[in-house]
Amino acid sequence: MKVLLRRNVVNLGKIGEVVEVKDGYARNYLIPQRVAVAPTEGNLKRVEAEKEEYLKELARLKSQLEAKAAVLQGKEITISARANDVGHLYGSVGPAQIVAVLAAEGIFIEPANVILGDPIRTLDKYDVRVRFGEDVTATIHVWVVRIREEGGGDAETEETSDDNE
Repeated sequence: MKVLLRRNVVNLGKIGEVVEVKDGYARNYLIPQRVAVAPTEGNLKRVEAEKEEYLKELARLKSQLEAKAAVLQGKEITISARANDVGHLYGSVGPAQIVAVLAAEGIFIEPANVILGDPIRTLDKYDVRVRFGEDVTATIHVWVVRIREEGGGDAETEETSDDNE
């Protein structure tokens, strides 16, 4: 059965395309969900108008994402974590911690946008990709540093003695 797609469908086609699908798939899913319609002359014109609106909205969203990516590009953030003497973390730093630090700085993204191959498990500087769309990405620099323990002694006494003078 041939149908005209009203929306992009993964592994099937894009909006405005006429595709051949099995009858049951068209009758039981595509048409009831308003994802596709019969390819009549009137429907072709209507879907073309919908496609133009969709492309305008897509361009607007892409420009917003590019602006957000430009703000993030090259940004450096610091995450404090507990680590042993060798520099291995007690745990790991993942997308949620990166998103939390960015949110504290007023930049809001989703954890799913942060691309990490593996969780960060050692103290170091990491280049982390943030993906906003198919072709909109930014790279941020994440410094993972050791948490300064309370009661360390020397550093605190020096600071307090400076204040008294």
